[in-house]
Amino acid sequence: MQISWKITKKRGYVRPTLTYHIDLEAHEKALCLPAMRIASCIPEPIDSWQEHCWPGQFERADPPQVGNPYSLDIPSHQGRHGEQSLRLPWREDNSYPEVEASFCALRKAFEEELARAYASQPMAEEQTLKASPAIKKHLAPGLVAERLLRSAQRMSQAS
Repeated sequence: MQISWKITKKRGYVRPTLTYHIDLEAHEKALCLPAMRIASCIPEPIDSWQEHCWPGQFERADPPQVGNPYSLDIPSHQGRHGEQSLRLPWREDNSYPEVEASFCALRKAFEEELARAYASQPMAEEQTLKASPAIKKHLAPGLVAERLLRSAQRMSQAS
């Protein structure tokens, strides 16, 4: 698995955008892992649909107002594999250490699930059962008698 992300922000009071992409490797897809979701520590700004945040509003208010943390997810082995974008809260210093921390937590959760899936060993079982000696013993007198009668019939027809 590879997680790639970038944070971009225009000059001014524009909120930054976090764009990330998760690629699963073929051997990970082959294990048929389910989609995973974790709660990140990246706060979703209030009114995150709004691309800007003016002084005194939301995360720039005193005290700052932020929403619940975003959820981050990894697609299942057959799920969508596109980019995802999240709007981050505006910060004067443009510092977002919680982004890397959240992706590290997502990677850890994925690796734990990957280890559990990998521990499920492959198998191939093939068996054959034959008739038991008890049933053979039970059927033998009748089968021998039937064969003897057929043999006698053939001999009488040949003569």
